[in-house]
Amino acid sequence: MVESQSPGQASEIEEAARFQARVDQEIKIEPRDWMPEGYRKTLVRQISQHAHSEIVGMLPEGCWVTRAPSLRRKVQLLAKIQDEAGHGLYLYSAAETLGTPRSEMIDALHSGRAKYSNIFNYPVLSWADIGTIGWLVDGAAIINQIALCRCSYGPYARAMERICREESFHQRQGYEIVMSMAFGTSEQKRMAQSALDRWWWPSLMMFGPSDQDTAHSSQSMAWKIKRVSNDDLRQQFVDMAVPQAEYLGLKIPDPDLKWNEERGHYDFGEIDWSELKRVVSGDGPCNKERMAARIKAHEDGTWVREAAVAYAEKKRQRESAARIAAE
Repeated sequence: MVESQSPGQASEIEEAARFQARVDQEIKIEPRDWMPEGYRKTLVRQISQHAHSEIVGMLPEGCWVTRAPSLRRKVQLLAKIQDEAGHGLYLYSAAETLGTPRSEMIDALHSGRAKYSNIFNYPVLSWADIGTIGWLVDGAAIINQIALCRCSYGPYARAMERICREESFHQRQGYEIVMSMAFGTSEQKRMAQSALDRWWWPSLMMFGPSDQDTAHSSQSMAWKIKRVSNDDLRQQFVDMAVPQAEYLGLKIPDPDLKWNEERGHYDFGEIDWSELKRVVSGDGPCNKERMAARIKAHEDGTWVREAAVAYAEKKRQRESAARIAAE
């Protein structure tokens, strides 16, 4: 027996079919276009989480600006941190086009309802860590984000094009720092190896759970929000990073790592997924510290936001008065 459909249901089914056809034809979805509610919610969750990660990611690097070993390194790090702030703003703007106010997204972060990348919940213990973050963390981000340049949602895809160009500078900057240490004194090389030992596995976790354990991948792939699976992205990262480490004379901290001639890829050891779940759920080494710093920065900046709103209102009133006087 076929149940009858109301006119509203039939219309929505037709809209969904037209939407999927546009996605399948690689036509970008824009803010004014019809979209399934699930598509909108998935994008808001993903883009806002990405924006939160860019903003929170400034915190572990910010405290190293004054401790960078030279003026050149200070300027480079400061420029990188400013780039990350800009990435967060692009992404919040892209998410706002989906109808969710920025204040609502930030409130979700501060209340613990929204997540950010687990990698930023690990401590930054030395200058070698700053280089390794650029090399591995930004390197992993580029691999993930290049695929997002082909996301079906136009504002997100366009934001990612500029972000990827800037992230490539960050990755090269980080690798250059690690290279100078790996080819430096024995103590500098020891610091570089120590940083690699601590950041390797968290970097692999940046791509998210294994494909068989992801809750959103299959629908996100159908909607072309996500273009490559977590495991495939992770494999790309390993294949890129291992030769780079070998060039530096550093050892990847994985006894199971080996080249697989048949697959044409590196095999690598099992990731400790229980650690990922623990850190994502708020029990990482620096979760509480990062959130406390983020909330304090937001509260300390209240007067700036209020001043900007007051200035915008005065400007609007002046322009309105000028228009009336001219009529």
